[in-house]
Amino acid sequence: MSKKITIAIDAMGGDNSPDKTVEGVSIFLKKNNLNDDFYINLYGDKKILEGKIKEYGISSKNINLIDSPSVVSDKETPLTAIKNSKNTSMWNCIQSQVTGQSDISLSAGNTGVLLVISKMILKMMKDVSKPALAALWPNQSGMSVVLDLGANIECNDNNLVDFSEMGAALYKSLFENEIPKVSLLNIGSEEIKGTDILKKTFNRLKELSKKNNFIFNGYIEGDKIMEGDTNVIVTDGFTGNIALKTAEGTAKFITKNLKKSLTETFYSRISLIFSYFSLKKFKSKLDPRKYNGAIFLGLNGPVVKSHGGTDALGFYYSIDLCYKIIKGNLMDEIKKNLVHLNEKEN
Repeated sequence: MSKKITIAIDAMGGDNSPDKTVEGVSIFLKKNNLNDDFYINLYGDKKILEGKIKEYGISSKNINLIDSPSVVSDKETPLTAIKNSKNTSMWNCIQSQVTGQSDISLSAGNTGVLLVISKMILKMMKDVSKPALAALWPNQSGMSVVLDLGANIECNDNNLVDFSEMGAALYKSLFENEIPKVSLLNIGSEEIKGTDILKKTFNRLKELSKKNNFIFNGYIEGDKIMEGDTNVIVTDGFTGNIALKTAEGTAKFITKNLKKSLTETFYSRISLIFSYFSLKKFKSKLDPRKYNGAIFLGLNGPVVKSHGGTDALGFYYSIDLCYKIIKGNLMDEIKKNLVHLNEKEN
């Protein structure tokens, strides 16, 4: 890619912003100090941002500040956002894709408002009826893409097929040397199990896998998500969001109780000394900040949602995700995978 990547960031969205967003940018710049293939456009109160840029010792070489003093409130509803969000840091951040000032948008602000604004400004891709919220999950052999994680409560087979094609495209853009292997989340692995919608989707994906966009691995149960045999897991937003919150809660429960068990007695503290590096590696594997950043798929431009409560390190990972998405030509990959939609009309 000869053109420089431009990432638009809503610097004011989420908890403890713009401190965490600017510090996250600082971490990204330090880790990519040898690269000169990107720009970062920061949208927010310019006076405040100038102070933060100076505080964190950030060079202005790859940074542009765009004055957007108004901020979308975390208490804003998607309905009122339509009236109140114009010219906010979030709005201008997404609008920059339409005007050609950026390739991708990132915000840690209100999720519902971000989705509504993104759909309003960027519009849906041709023949895609619903967007999907996708994210990265760790597995035994690397990483998986899971979608939808909450954008749509109800989905039909057309939506799930779209999600499969877009999820496979996202996986290919992030891991170019890997083959997307798609599975449908279900209550069992047998073909006879599941709803009529899942069974219809199953049969369609089995046919579509012959086009070599992905390998279809059939159904997958919740306890197999992290085994790594499948790397693109597809479901509706209701089920996906429950699975996500359950996984996050389980990870917190394990790390909290493991730490408690290893520090409650003298002997357990002694054993901690000998297992320190193994435990540190284990904790790092479960660190949610490393997987921060959910992607809205199906729009005419990529939008990444950072967790509102993450810290600077977590926000850095979402910036890094944006960089990799554009580096991997996500939108081109999605368009190639969605050829089947046009074939339906012929």
